Amino acid sequence: MARRPLPRILSKDSAQIARTQIARSRELARTAADSATDVLHPLITVSRGLRRLATAGRRRWADTPKDRRGPLLFLAASVFLVVALVPYGPLLAVITVMAAAAWQGRDRTPREPEGPDESQTERLQALYEALVPYFTGPEDPAPLFLHGGDWQKAFPEHEFDDGGRVGHLVIRYPAYFPDGEAAARARIEQVLTAKAGRGREYRFAWDEEGNQLTVTVLAPLPTDITAQRFVTAPGETVLGFTDPGEVQRTLPLSFAEEEIDVPPVVWRTGIRSTEPHLLAMGHPGSGTSTLLRSIALQALEYGDVLIVDGGGTGEYACLTGRDGVLAVECALPGALASLEWAAQETERRLIAINLARQAGDPPPEDTRRPLWIVLDRPSVFAHLAATDGRKDPQALLQVPLRHGRAANVTVVVAEQIDGADALSDPVRQHTRARVVLGPAAPGQVEAVLGMPPHTTALAHVPPGRGYARLGSGPVHRLQVPRTPDPYDEATSDVDRQAVLALLPPRTTPADEQPPEPPAPTDLTKPAPAPAEALAAEPS
Repeated sequence: MARRPLPRILSKDSAQIARTQIARSRELARTAADSATDVLHPLITVSRGLRRLATAGRRRWADTPKDRRGPLLFLAASVFLVVALVPYGPLLAVITVMAAAAWQGRDRTPREPEGPDESQTERLQALYEALVPYFTGPEDPAPLFLHGGDWQKAFPEHEFDDGGRVGHLVIRYPAYFPDGEAAARARIEQVLTAKAGRGREYRFAWDEEGNQLTVTVLAPLPTDITAQRFVTAPGETVLGFTDPGEVQRTLPLSFAEEEIDVPPVVWRTGIRSTEPHLLAMGHPGSGTSTLLRSIALQALEYGDVLIVDGGGTGEYACLTGRDGVLAVECALPGALASLEWAAQETERRLIAINLARQAGDPPPEDTRRPLWIVLDRPSVFAHLAATDGRKDPQALLQVPLRHGRAANVTVVVAEQIDGADALSDPVRQHTRARVVLGPAAPGQVEAVLGMPPHTTALAHVPPGRGYARLGSGPVHRLQVPRTPDPYDEATSDVDRQAVLALLPPRTTPADEQPPEPPAPTDLTKPAPAPAEALAAEPS
């Protein structure tokens, strides 16, 4: 039987044409409605005025006492008779009523004042004067910026917020200004940040071709989003939330007592990920442990997690003995044993996957479940290992970092900025997803992310607030969802219940946990990797 072609209405081109026609129809309908409103505006005004006059007449009649309604009716009848007998009286009466209706039906909403007021003008003039030394050349015959000059030519667009401060500003600058130099840009951004209002975050968009600088005040990111189950696919992890318009996706979240859509920063892991491992940096109290705890709770939904806590503060005690948590190690011997097992498990998965591919079979079932290695503050273990003459635990991460993407193994490392020098080269090279939290200097942010942020930094940064960059993508503002330690006494009841609701059931009591993470059958002593199997592993 011959195959029948699909209907034309189901084809991709026809669907695109239909969407285009619908969009054009909506635009035509909107244009026709606006035109009809402009044409019928006088009629709408007169009708509104007649309604208001009729309402006023009924109100006057209702307020008139009953003993005076008779003389009032006689007076109205007399006026009607006089108007009827006077030449052109009815026509003049109709004109008078229409004029009164038009006056009563006018739009009485107060118009917004055009242009800035006196205080706003002073702010713009102060900004203009502050930029004169930077945007003025000694050989410019007609400078755009000069002392006592007109700011209106330099600021073609400007908006103010409810507090009277600058909310949006477009600045024209001369073509000879070196806008391609980072130092020159930094000077201008520093001046604008100081003069436009401190305590806010600004985004600076430099248009080098058009010689324009757009300054936008960013709204603060929400800090009240608690830990919850996010609507994501397997292999997707929500690092936090960013500004609207920065990403092409939103997530429905429970915020306070309502449902809202928030743009997330989603980190994709797995065999097709270009950023399979993550490095988070920050100062003490910046929220790196909160980020790792949030990642671990999301990873436990689809995989197994191995946690190595170098801080030794018990930040991950709530995960001990939970289903899917292989181990929570806080001591150097346990950390070395766990990471050594993780390296052997990565090699075993590589061998199993490569042998299956060579045989033309799908990967084995025991290699498909993701394995997450979460390491917090490895510099502490590096110092202890050097003191005791042992191997640095970071050396055991070389195999999971290099071959983890093919073996479905993900490594997440968090370290303080002060201990960044203690990070090994494999950790620096293979962690392409980067996060910086806390009040870090622009130079520190650029050193971690590879490029400077496009916004200014705040003096007082809430916990979990920072920047994120996935691979070679743009730098996003980031706010980590509140995921505190539920065993901490300072944690509120709302946050504690939110985290406890996400924890898997406890399978083994905390005091009966084995010293080493459980290993699959026949995996505690894996066979040495064949040379041909490792050679077949894709890069």
